[in-house]
Amino acid sequence: APPPPVKNLQPPRAPFRGARSFTAALFALLLTAAAAGANAAGRCPASGYDDRGVVLQVFDGDTLALSDGRRVRLLGINTPELGSDEHRPEPLADPARTFLESLAPPGALVMLRLDVERHDRYGRLLAHVFLSDGINVQAELLAAGLAMTLVVPPNEWNHACYDRLEQEARKNRRGIWKLDRFRPVSAERLSAKTRGFRIVTGKIQRIGEGRKNLWLNIAPRVAIRIPKEDLTHFRALPPRSLLARAVEARGYVERRRGELRITVRHPAALRVLD
Repeated sequence: APPPPVKNLQPPRAPFRGARSFTAALFALLLTAAAAGANAAGRCPASGYDDRGVVLQVFDGDTLALSDGRRVRLLGINTPELGSDEHRPEPLADPARTFLESLAPPGALVMLRLDVERHDRYGRLLAHVFLSDGINVQAELLAAGLAMTLVVPPNEWNHACYDRLEQEARKNRRGIWKLDRFRPVSAERLSAKTRGFRIVTGKIQRIGEGRKNLWLNIAPRVAIRIPKEDLTHFRALPPRSLLARAVEARGYVERRRGELRITVRHPAALRVLD
């Protein structure tokens, strides 16, 4: 998602202000996360770091600002989106932001493990974020059920470890996995108004090919788009071999030319179900 506008980089308000019900729900989430595993520092560790910084502000569940002015987008995960003028906030967006802030509050030293690609199209630094004691921030969000995995090639580091944490959180219905909004939905049931990050299931009914993309149709007017430049990542899962197979795809749903499209750039976002 586009980064939020930065009017000023002031420390945010105290994280636990607000309605009592929200505070109670947030503490329940924190307790669930703590109970998910005692040895947090052992989750998806890094053998070394490439950079470091001091947290200035947390924008949302997967974006923060450092005191030197850099904005960091956490690699390998996606968290519920906060609201905007055009869109309502997704469920648990505020708890995800507050949970990240509880791990890495303003003034905290964080260690950064970079990947192949250093910046996204918005100029944000792409990094796996670790606390000074070695705790992997992405891993904690996944274990708490406040994030789902998202691999954007060529940045693939630790995605297998992150996937195991997501699967455990899904199995135990932690956080977002308790909610219908984040559970897999059949492509046949998607509304024409569906937008945003979704996990969608369907049987591949037709495979088409354009100049730049491969198209896997999973329902009338619903298609998975795989850019041809990313096909090199699919050697172990050739998309052209998936005709008539049931699949689960994750990605951002958008509407173009009268159909819904889900862009998939890595096989981690395309799971064969049968």
